[in-house]
Amino acid sequence: MSSHQITFAYWVPNVSGGLVVSKVKQRTDWSYEYNVRLAQAAEKSGFEYALTQIRFTAGYGADNQHESVSFSHGILAKTEKLKVIAAILPGPWKPALAAKQLATIDHLTNGRIAINVVSGWFRGEFDAIGETWPEHDERYARSEEFIRSLKGVWTQDNFTFDGKYYQFKDYTLRPKPVQKPHIEIFQGGSSRAARDMASRVSDWYFTNGNTPTEIKKQIDDIREKAKANHHHVKIGVNAFIIARDTEEEAKAVLQDIIDHADKDAVNAFHGATREAGAASNEGEGNWAKSTFEDLVQYNDGFRTNLIGTPQQIAERILELKNVGVDLILSGFLHFIEEVEYFGEKVLPLVRQLEEEQKQILQDKSA
Repeated sequence: MSSHQITFAYWVPNVSGGLVVSKVKQRTDWSYEYNVRLAQAAEKSGFEYALTQIRFTAGYGADNQHESVSFSHGILAKTEKLKVIAAILPGPWKPALAAKQLATIDHLTNGRIAINVVSGWFRGEFDAIGETWPEHDERYARSEEFIRSLKGVWTQDNFTFDGKYYQFKDYTLRPKPVQKPHIEIFQGGSSRAARDMASRVSDWYFTNGNTPTEIKKQIDDIREKAKANHHHVKIGVNAFIIARDTEEEAKAVLQDIIDHADKDAVNAFHGATREAGAASNEGEGNWAKSTFEDLVQYNDGFRTNLIGTPQQIAERILELKNVGVDLILSGFLHFIEEVEYFGEKVLPLVRQLEEEQKQILQDKSA
């Protein structure tokens, strides 16, 4: 149980279609202008991080996609406190370029850039842009080398590295990042290879939405392995948040999203995820137990069950914190107004519950 306040991030809608694979009406837009207003609203509402998405090809409703790193920098230029996590895919990006690119942005924004290393799960995207497609565990091995290379370049002079995928010889990057020891590194994935990589090299691990019981199993596994590696990793959990004045209204919004699901797109996504999961050693992936309804929100955000009244959601967030979650990665239907509602109605209740729990623990130890 963490003594620190739980942290909140939101998915940046830098791709079209919002955060659900549904034809339901959304007052969310993928334009830069909308995203600047959203970032400023999120910053004022208590969100500390924003995560941009990486897509190279259309699919699942995301017909248009802005590039993640440049879009992240654009948002940072219009905010003051928000930290933006830029998604980067090893293969298209090389660590030398990423290290220099991000170090520059770090200086321009006084330490407000982070990186999400995406190992890749959709082969069609790699084939479309002419990138090689390593096997499942090899993609994570490559990502681990990518992260080790970034850390080395960002923290050492005369860095030398002789890996299978990347090599450096006596390389010194200057200026190094503002952030110390280095720019924060996030990653996702639920496979054995993904969790093991997080337990060795990543600062943060994102997992798909799930119940507190199932999330705790992953957290305990990662942290036990991280401890053996003399490493610590923080945990972020995906959640699609539907906060309304009544539980009935919130559930009706969820049902409307599912009723208007883009069936062809969801089924295509399901097929691609099953293929990706089957490629892992354990034969499972991020979406191994996901139903059709789960996949309407493509990172299982409905399963986290942050759907209801502000009080219900705040209590469920505290449950997640108590099993070891450090960050809630949030998606919304109508982003700007729902981010503002969350900041006004839900977040104060979360902080109140955290303080009450803290006081109870202090009283017990007195």
